Amino acid sequence: MASKLLRAVVLGPPGSGKGTVCERISRSFGLQHLSSGQFLRESLGGGGGECPRGAPPGGGTTRGATEGTGAAMVMGTVMEMRMVMEMVMGAPPDTPWVVFSPWGFPRTLGQAEALDRICELDLVISLNIPFETLKDRLSARWVHPASGRVYNMDFNPPHVRGVDDLTGEPLVQSEDDRPEAVAARLRKYKDAAKPVIEMYKSRGILHSFSGTETNKIWPYVYTLLSSKIPPVLSDEEN
Repeated sequence: MASKLLRAVVLGPPGSGKGTVCERISRSFGLQHLSSGQFLRESLGGGGGECPRGAPPGGGTTRGATEGTGAAMVMGTVMEMRMVMEMVMGAPPDTPWVVFSPWGFPRTLGQAEALDRICELDLVISLNIPFETLKDRLSARWVHPASGRVYNMDFNPPHVRGVDDLTGEPLVQSEDDRPEAVAARLRKYKDAAKPVIEMYKSRGILHSFSGTETNKIWPYVYTLLSSKIPPVLSDEEN
């Protein structure tokens, strides 16, 4: 169990590996993995209680916000502003947490200012990945809509091409992940996130990590977090 209060966010453009980094943070530092995406699917009747690929067992529902380890990792969806803010406000005062959303919450200055009004961040992790790497990752990404499981045809493909490993149901590619839409998405994120990154940099809490592979970036993230909160797993164990 995490024994020190930590409030942090992980920023990065689509395809930067925020999900993988946050899953490793969850395992290594005893943070419970709390998925607002799963919560939204259940609220809309999508069901499918399975966790996303790689998520810790039992970490896929919002009930963990006040149970278990007392630490929460919050994952956002297209409704991340409302849902993440509600989760942050509902977390116990002594709860360490890391906020992550697929879109990089807070990805706009307005979102960052709204978060400021309810809590003070200790740490901001920013993932900087080259444009070409992001374009390739996003264009190869396919999703199982009912569960939210994400596959990448290059390095994390399904056992049978085009179908979900667990259900056998068809995978789909988001309109936003099609090659013609990726460049516009990345430009939009960069423009919106620039003032957010500058704000956190001016406060001295921004830590940026650059690279093309999550496995090579992760040891530096682990070292940083180890200086802030005691790990429950060594880097080699993760």
